[in-house]
Amino acid sequence: MVMTPEKIALVRSSWQQVLPISDSAAKLFYGQLFELDPSLRSMFKGDMAEQGRKLMTIINTAVNSLDNLGPILGAVEDMGRRHVAYGVTEAHYDTVGSALIWTLGKGLGEQFTPAVKDAWVETYTTLASAMKQAAYATA
Repeated sequence: MVMTPEKIALVRSSWQQVLPISDSAAKLFYGQLFELDPSLRSMFKGDMAEQGRKLMTIINTAVNSLDNLGPILGAVEDMGRRHVAYGVTEAHYDTVGSALIWTLGKGLGEQFTPAVKDAWVETYTTLASAMKQAAYATA
């Protein structure tokens, strides 16, 4: 799936507003994730601040690669395969997507317009689809 330049621009400009509050955004995200599905909390055993930094780094890489996902696709697929070992199911991707969109809405406030939301949903769906396809594809 190829995103339009307009949607890529919306995701990138909104992400620039999230970056300065990335630690807070990560806390909001994981708080919402565990509220949506408390069973997911047991999958996270390490330092949640460090986990949040990793999440923000991954999102940042994806945002910067939206106009050319090819070079990062292998890493995205590997991440999908690794998540199976952590107990992640296909349904969890919907919960993560909901938590991400909610977090962006909280972090961006009025700047989280319907067009920005739509662009982020497409971004997440594209990346999650690649992860799921790699993780759950039957040989």
